[in-house]
Amino acid sequence: MKKQKRVIIYSLVTGIILMLSKFTAFLITNSNAILTDAVESIVNVIASGFAFYSIHLSSQPKDANHPYGHGKVEFFSVFLEGGLIFIAGVLIVGKGVYNIFFPDEIENLLEGIGIITFTGVINYILGTYMINKGKVLNSLTIIADGKHLQVDAYSTAGLLFGLFLIYFTGWHQLDVFFSLALGGYILYNGYSLLRKSIAGLMDESDFELINNVVGILDKHRRDSWIDVHNLRVQRYGHELHIDCHVTLPNYFDLTKVHEEVSKIDQLVNKEVHISTELFIHADPCLPACCHYCRVKDCPIRSERKRVDIAWEAAIVTKNKKHFDRNFREADQP
Repeated sequence: MKKQKRVIIYSLVTGIILMLSKFTAFLITNSNAILTDAVESIVNVIASGFAFYSIHLSSQPKDANHPYGHGKVEFFSVFLEGGLIFIAGVLIVGKGVYNIFFPDEIENLLEGIGIITFTGVINYILGTYMINKGKVLNSLTIIADGKHLQVDAYSTAGLLFGLFLIYFTGWHQLDVFFSLALGGYILYNGYSLLRKSIAGLMDESDFELINNVVGILDKHRRDSWIDVHNLRVQRYGHELHIDCHVTLPNYFDLTKVHEEVSKIDQLVNKEVHISTELFIHADPCLPACCHYCRVKDCPIRSERKRVDIAWEAAIVTKNKKHFDRNFREADQP
């Protein structure tokens, strides 16, 4: 967690410096488009401050009130950041509409361009650094903060294009047009972050993550793991929680069942590179499983193995064993 906090502190300090720089550029130019960039920087600073707190809270151990830990606070951090970005977009669009009817005179544009160029480059470098670090540290908050900084850099690039166009053409009405365009772009990105955070808080399925877990199980499956079903994956901050049903031979004793379940636990924790807690319910096999069971020399087999069922998310996430009628009809020769 110390590494995650250090990354956020870098973002917070840099954000404050860049925010002051952008407002300086606005004060010397009186450009509405530059104000757009400066207002978004306020969001960067506030979001980085809350991200620091959320990482601190998510690192706290599980307790009686939070048996799954405190990791979901990261989704609140993303929600706050997305909400602030969306509000900033609304204000920016509103200011742009106001300036259509009451335009401001732009001054010292070249000096403002120099300052904004500097802030854009720094934001992109820092954003890329944070995204890479967030992936290594499995921190949704750091990744979201890094993407926000990159979005800020991209919007700055668009702003610079507009400022150069205004500088060389002298058509100051373009300032309002570009501020409205950037405001709309900021609104869209705010909505995207809000959508992501709400999906996490509502435990919406992350199909990329599910496909990754299912791919690991299918690649390393043992013959005794007859099928896996009712698999669900949830992310809590930097941890995963997985529950599923595993069908095992019904003649296994309790010790053998525990060994097989432990092997699945060890496999997933080794391969997904994220601390993972698994809750596995063991089901006994039924005669209807025999036609796809891989167990060799099974003493209770009622029919020969006839098909191989590849484990895919669409199959493994269903709450039923793989001998369902649809599978058998689809695999008949």
